[in-house]
Amino acid sequence: MKTFMQSKETVARNWYVIDAKDIALGRVAAKAASMLRGKHKVTYTPHVDCGDYVIIINAKEVLLTGNKLDNKKYYNHSRYAGGLRIRTAKQMVESYPVEMVERAVKGMLPHNRLGRQMYKKLFVYEGDTHPHMAQQPKAIKVGRE
Repeated sequence: MKTFMQSKETVARNWYVIDAKDIALGRVAAKAASMLRGKHKVTYTPHVDCGDYVIIINAKEVLLTGNKLDNKKYYNHSRYAGGLRIRTAKQMVESYPVEMVERAVKGMLPHNRLGRQMYKKLFVYEGDTHPHMAQQPKAIKVGRE
């Protein structure tokens, strides 16, 4: 019996929606990264982008446990002298919740061309509405089960 290797032409992609309301950021990001990579499929092939499209809604209401709201820091640097900007998780949740969730998912994807290709299939929205209803996404349950 030969090992099945999927090619990019034979990939069948589905759409999934994850509701991040009151669920830990890491759990949401881990589930989304796994779906973007395609690890939930029996046809998973590591060197092929065989993942699905993932929509994350309610990014503003994602849960951060412990003291992460005050202690967790997000760093950006403009590559100019003195261009370091540091924001706490509390500031991110209030002002940039979409970026915070996107960063968490992106950090769990491969850091190469394939990972960048997978990242393009992620859509994060602050509220509970999204413009992808025509794709008929299936709801995915995330959390302690």
